[in-house]
Amino acid sequence: MSSISPGDTLYKITEEYPETIPVFVSNGFPQMENREKRESFGRSITLETALMLKALDLKIFTKLLEEAVEQKRNSADVTLNDGEFSEDALNIAGLLPCPVRLPLMEQFGTFLEKYKETHNTPVNHELKAASMGLDWVQEHIEGVEDSADLPDLFISAGFDMFFDENKIGKFKKAGVFEDTTGLESFNPLFDGLDLKDPRGHYGMIAVVPAVFLINTDELGERPLPRSWDEVLSPEFEKRVSLPVGDFDLFNGILLNIHKTYGDEGVRRLGRSLLESMHPSQMVKSDRKKDEKPIVTIMPYFFTKMVFPGGPMEAVWPEDGAIISPVFMLGKKEKRDALQPVVDFFASREVGEVLSHNGRFPSVHPEVDNRVDGDKKFLWLGWDYIYSNDIAALISRCEEIFNEAAGIEGSPLPDLNSPAAAAGEECV
Repeated sequence: MSSISPGDTLYKITEEYPETIPVFVSNGFPQMENREKRESFGRSITLETALMLKALDLKIFTKLLEEAVEQKRNSADVTLNDGEFSEDALNIAGLLPCPVRLPLMEQFGTFLEKYKETHNTPVNHELKAASMGLDWVQEHIEGVEDSADLPDLFISAGFDMFFDENKIGKFKKAGVFEDTTGLESFNPLFDGLDLKDPRGHYGMIAVVPAVFLINTDELGERPLPRSWDEVLSPEFEKRVSLPVGDFDLFNGILLNIHKTYGDEGVRRLGRSLLESMHPSQMVKSDRKKDEKPIVTIMPYFFTKMVFPGGPMEAVWPEDGAIISPVFMLGKKEKRDALQPVVDFFASREVGEVLSHNGRFPSVHPEVDNRVDGDKKFLWLGWDYIYSNDIAALISRCEEIFNEAAGIEGSPLPDLNSPAAAAGEECV
């Protein structure tokens, strides 16, 4: 764990942890990319002062820095040897949302110490930050033909990976996985949504809500948009910023818009696009010098980075925050051996980390999600999921969106960019 302090100068931080440089650069400190400017500018200002000037939350930004350090050095992980799974061990893998990965890894480490005292089965795990999603999936999931080559337990957010039959979807269809979370009832926050998989394959542990951030200075005489239909109106064409690079959440948005508004709704969403931004950039979009977005659509977590008293106002959609599920898939044949690990990830304690640290509401019935009970959610629904080819539908929606937005090719970001290198594609 790094020891980054609010009183440290930017120069001290980047000298000790050079992997933090892309985090600073992609969050409004371009001078930190240049060695000479780091020495002059960086020596003269502390982290606390720099973030105060940029109106960025100190606690959350420090977590981003620490995540970049931890991800680079990877000293906390007990990873799979050479990417191979062991037949004699439980193999746990997945992608964890960046804001909660560190505390979850700490809890998981404590759990494993106790687990080893009473179990002889070794546990290998490779739980990466969501920012590594595309590379990790391509390396470990795509093209796998034998379920024995898959992890015994897999955790991730979104729809693309779990329903694509070139990835995990074909194994789910073959009955390889079983939900053993044992949660017969979900958190009352989700009453009426029927989040539990009726076929018993997918275990859901939390959701990632998408909400609006409104730049009231740019809003002008327009009424404050409070629903998805209003955001999709002509008034906001080319004035909306979307998390296009966050493929888990973006696909959830595309699917829900298509379910409610059809192809035309996806076109309206495409026409609304001003630019794609990472949520950590969205919260400071009011300081852009060129045309600024009026509406940014982002995970609920990142609204907490907004500096109080500024022009950015968070709005929970009246018709519901679109949610991307955090799924857990465990192999049926390993049920007995896996159960303690499944119980850990489905526990109230993990639910509280997801909810309280990351603003990812937990489905556990005993977790206080700290979200007002009148807030609504938009969920695709299992009937819709099982009656559609989700991977094909995502592909179709992307094509419609790209054409309307004037984007050529895939909307996914350049993984070699400084933002991606810093973990900027996190959920």
